[in-house]
Amino acid sequence: MTLKRAAFGAVFLVSNADPGVLSMVRESFAASSAIADSTGLVREVLTTGGLPRFSTDSTEVKPGEVEAVALPALRRAVEILRAKVPGEVENYRNTVLRAGDEVARAADGVSGAEAAMLDKIRDALHAS
Repeated sequence: MTLKRAAFGAVFLVSNADPGVLSMVRESFAASSAIADSTGLVREVLTTGGLPRFSTDSTEVKPGEVEAVALPALRRAVEILRAKVPGEVENYRNTVLRAGDEVARAADGVSGAEAAMLDKIRDALHAS
């Protein structure tokens, strides 16, 4: 669930970096396509089961708080993969970054805010 929460959180962060109602539909399709095109264990983890929830024990996490959840989850996801299936680390990183990039490009090109968020995601995926 950590891998899934982190990946979907990253997509959410990029999408909300430059929000727009019409863009949301295009961005959802772009993210879905990038995740569906992933391979191996990463594809299995990201495409099976339900969507992750961003909540604490008693409350939903507000959109502005997703960054505080998703970026540490990305670091933890890489740690988990490195410990259990090191051959999937690059696949996971590439899938998350591709999904984020596809979301950013889905509507009117990559904005400065989206590029900055992609940098934060890249840094989280390559930390430690």
